[in-house]
Amino acid sequence: MSGSLPPNEPITTVKCVVWDLDNTLWKGTLLEGDDVAVDDQVYETIVGLDSRGILQAVASKNDHGPAWRRLEDLGIAEYFVLARIGWGPKSASVREIADELKFAHHTIAFVDDQPAERAEVAFHLPQVRCYPAESAPELLALPEFTPATVTVDSRRRREMYQANARRQAEQESFEGPSEEFLRSLDLAMDIRRATADDLSRMEELTLRTSQMNATGVHYSDADLRALLDDARHEVLAVTMSDRFGSHGAVGVALVETGAAVWHLKLLATSCRVVSYGAGATVLNWLISEAATAGAHLAADFRPTERNRIMEVAYRFTGFTDELCACLAELPPPGDGRTQRLHITPAPRPVPCTIRLTTVPLATT
Repeated sequence: MSGSLPPNEPITTVKCVVWDLDNTLWKGTLLEGDDVAVDDQVYETIVGLDSRGILQAVASKNDHGPAWRRLEDLGIAEYFVLARIGWGPKSASVREIADELKFAHHTIAFVDDQPAERAEVAFHLPQVRCYPAESAPELLALPEFTPATVTVDSRRRREMYQANARRQAEQESFEGPSEEFLRSLDLAMDIRRATADDLSRMEELTLRTSQMNATGVHYSDADLRALLDDARHEVLAVTMSDRFGSHGAVGVALVETGAAVWHLKLLATSCRVVSYGAGATVLNWLISEAATAGAHLAADFRPTERNRIMEVAYRFTGFTDELCACLAELPPPGDGRTQRLHITPAPRPVPCTIRLTTVPLATT
């Protein structure tokens, strides 16, 4: 196998497996008239990867129409979020798949029966991990195909990506202002107190989200569980849906409440919902709740190489660097890099493009 990580490197879980078709995904060669079929072990691998939240795609040298119809006839087309079936180089197909999914190359695996095809992909995309077709039945036993946790959202990741593809296709064909398109989606956001069952996805968000993570701090399952049991802290889970389906859990917020000031220690939202204004919606709701409680709101922000867009969200909703006496009630940031932003809250209007369902945090 090529493209594997060195033994001393931490294991990075594969996010997408890209399959060749002839003599790899199925037995036989379609264009030679073979009655191609999927081996039981390969089928079990496809279903198993899907259940772990690992996406799958196709990169095959074939005529697209007949190949895709055969996948449909075999009852497995639904498992593949993308298909690049044609006569170009496999490396170009794999690159296109990675780019469309916005996945780093080291999170992509490529399976092909031909050594020359694997070598061509490895040469042009050295970080992609390449596997021979005969290893397909063994993939589920390998550590890089075994996520540390499998959340509810992980198990339906394929369905969410497929729904997003339909959503994007409609957006591209929509004629009119972007706000009107957002209204047409019938977006709904639910902000509620997290439960123990939510924690694995909450931890995943603090790990995987970089652009829309206010501090870049990782909160482990144990950290979050301890905060759930602390009456001073609110651990908030944010989910979204629209008429195309569920976006799943898209955000986490950690707030320590106090009489004079509320401390927003972390806000992280999925990059998938940036264009819907999810981060600003959560911030405006928190500002309104703090206003109802008669408390100021302070937020931690630690700049990273990728989270500039989150700083824009904070500034756009009114957070500033102003010094306020209320900040003396909070312990100073300990790392020397974290900024403490502040706002004197006032009630905010409800969003016009998202239907909100929330839990009251303020006690009056």
